[in-house]
Amino acid sequence: MAFEKLSDSIAELKENLRSFSQSNAEYFKLKAFKGGVKGVTAVVNILLLFFFGVFALIFLSIAGAIAISVALDSPSAGYWIVGGFYVFLVILVILLRKKIGKLILTKASESFFK
Repeated sequence: MAFEKLSDSIAELKENLRSFSQSNAEYFKLKAFKGGVKGVTAVVNILLLFFFGVFALIFLSIAGAIAISVALDSPSAGYWIVGGFYVFLVILVILLRKKIGKLILTKASESFFK
């Protein structure tokens, strides 16, 4: 009698452990799926923002160059000035790339380890 109760308890424990492990595995699958979908959504959002931001910058640059050209009464002056501004920005980024990298690393580390 006692042996049967112990045997039943062991069988029940075994079934409960199996059920727990299956539930746990399903939970982690769902959690991984949710994380993957969040990551893909973030990448798509960033790409869309970048794409539309680049187009906006192109059109605003052309409009600014035309406005400068009209103001200076020179057909090419505005384009040279806007182009020079972008060359200046490129040189500035090249000179500050190590500081920018450290800043990005610091901010990413803070948000990741919170």
